Amino acid sequence: MVPIGPEWLGVVGSLVIATTYTWALAARTGGRPFVFGALALTCGLVAIIGDHDLLLTGAAVATSALAAVLGVMITIPAAGFLRSVRECVVALVVAGIGAMATIGFEPAIETARFEYVGLGLALVGALVLVYRLGAGFHGLGRRGLAMVAIGGVVLAATLLYAEMLRRYGSSGLVDQLLDQVRWSRENLGAFPRPIETVLGVPALAYGVHMRARRRQGWWVCAFGVAATSPTATALANPAVTVTEATLSVVYGLVIGLVIGWVLIRLDLALTGNRGRRSRVAEQAAAVRPEPGRFAPLL
Repeated sequence: MVPIGPEWLGVVGSLVIATTYTWALAARTGGRPFVFGALALTCGLVAIIGDHDLLLTGAAVATSALAAVLGVMITIPAAGFLRSVRECVVALVVAGIGAMATIGFEPAIETARFEYVGLGLALVGALVLVYRLGAGFHGLGRRGLAMVAIGGVVLAATLLYAEMLRRYGSSGLVDQLLDQVRWSRENLGAFPRPIETVLGVPALAYGVHMRARRRQGWWVCAFGVAATSPTATALANPAVTVTEATLSVVYGLVIGLVIGWVLIRLDLALTGNRGRRSRVAEQAAAVRPEPGRFAPLL
């Protein structure tokens, strides 16, 4: 995996990143970083020393899930759209580093299944943590409940549509979609991942916007793993180069931010902040306290 240095450099680097990410996630969410960091280090060493495909694949998918959740948890509230852009970039960079650690374990995988498992683990982990950060279900409110319901429906619909299309889609429709993907890869260098573009990035951008105003924004941010998880597993497909994987994430980020901007503007319009002066005043008042990026959230 690593073109220079000894053969063990890649897997050791993955172990270091996985352990560091575990420590950071535990510290960020008010856990016990030394305990969980030591546990991650032990599990990683067992997988490496055992040198079994099942163990290495398990370490890889766990690393991708950790990176995806940490990418969301490391964000901070964003009063304005440009700050939302910054937080989305930070989350994807964290997940991107995790992608290198994930593939460094050299897992033996079926790409689609690996990505689904990673996304599922990341979503469950994010929801468990957000349950604490968002004051439980009673902290949702009507708007938060509606956002979670919409996010769940979009996630389920996206995954179901992709799976149904792959299994039962007509050859003509599949060929047409593949032609569009092929054109994008040939002319633009990559094709954005739909789940990142349609759900993950918009949810993260809108979620950090909400967190500057309401605690329930954490529930929306949980669906940000739909962006960070595909990023953390972006290098798992051996048919995709690093350049193409990077461009795919970037394209998804750009298009997703456009959707996120629309959601934010709709939210501001529905809450009565339609004029420029009103929006500026509302942004200045969006100061809900939350710990800094490197401080424990709990």
